[in-house]
Amino acid sequence: MSLVIAIDGPAASGKGTLARRIAAEYGLAHLDTGLSYRAAAKYLLDRGLPLDDEALAAKAAATVDPGALDPAELSDHGVGEAASRVAVFPSVRRILVARQREFATRPGGAVLDGRDIGTVVCPDAAVKLYVTASPEVRAARRHADILAAGGTAELQAVLAEILRRDERDAGRSDSPMRPAADAHLLDTSEMDIEAAFQAARTIIDERLRRIGPNGRTPS
Repeated sequence: MSLVIAIDGPAASGKGTLARRIAAEYGLAHLDTGLSYRAAAKYLLDRGLPLDDEALAAKAAATVDPGALDPAELSDHGVGEAASRVAVFPSVRRILVARQREFATRPGGAVLDGRDIGTVVCPDAAVKLYVTASPEVRAARRHADILAAGGTAELQAVLAEILRRDERDAGRSDSPMRPAADAHLLDTSEMDIEAAFQAARTIIDERLRRIGPNGRTPS
């Protein structure tokens, strides 16, 4: 069994940046599973297809290769909002979860981040983190990212969208966003990325001291 690290949390909590740092630190492949849903949503948007048709969304999901996703092509703010709508469909989630699980089985292991990694995609992951922050802090981060990319947005509008996404992600009937029972909670509200990384590394290293080289607990 390969070493798998599952990182979950709401939008703009810092989980993606943290996941990339962790993957680089431990020499593991990384998958931002949210990009899978963004890719399916972009497929529909590019073709002018509706986002509320589950059958079409499932066909779009079937075209997604998690190992060949380009973050630059999928970073548009509108694509992210569309992805959260597509992600509520059970058939879409089934297709993409199966492909995400395939990614997690690659030799050497992987770091996967998303909203249901520790609970659904990789429930047997050796290490599980749930990264969060207050909605206000997350909105401020997202707002700063939008401005840095040359976009425009009102902070209150960004906060309202964050709250809508939280409600949609946590309230969906299929794979709702929630911490796994055995996840380590990491609140980054008052942490910069370096502090969050050091806190995560402490948790991971302690866990790795107690498991075998391939993510198994010694008998």
